[in-house]
Amino acid sequence: MQSETEAWAARLGSEARVGVLIVDDHEVFRDALQELIAAAPGFVLVGEACSGEESLRAIELLSPQLVLMDVTMPGMGGIAATRAILNRYPDLVVLLISVDDPLLHPGAGELGGAVTCARKQDLGPNQLRQVWETLRS
Repeated sequence: MQSETEAWAARLGSEARVGVLIVDDHEVFRDALQELIAAAPGFVLVGEACSGEESLRAIELLSPQLVLMDVTMPGMGGIAATRAILNRYPDLVVLLISVDDPLLHPGAGELGGAVTCARKQDLGPNQLRQVWETLRS
C-alpha cells in the first residue's frame, strides 16, 4: 500500500515539480527550509531571498509557484511583500511563516488570494503538500 507521500509524488509525475522560493532574513532558517524542501517529494528549491524587496526581484527572475515568506523582516516585511506580489502575480501561492501565529500580525488576515499561514516550527513536507493542494484547487 502506498503512503500518502508516495501517492502525492505519483500524482505529480516524475517531471512535475513545484518551484519554491524561500524568503527569510535568517540564513540558518533558510538552510532549514532548504532541507525541508529537499525532503518533500514534488517540490524543488528555485531560489532564496533575504528581504521582501529581494523577493520581488527573485519572483520576476525565477518564476516560483510557491513562496515561503517570513512575516517579520527588516525593511519590507513579509505582509507588505506578499501584498505587492499578489498585485503582480495573483495566482502565486504564498505561505506566510512566523515563530508565532502569522495571523496575529496586522494585515495578515486581509491579504486574500492564495495565501495561508503557518508557524515555522510546524512546517514539514506534508504541510507543504497540503498547502499546495488546498490553495491550488
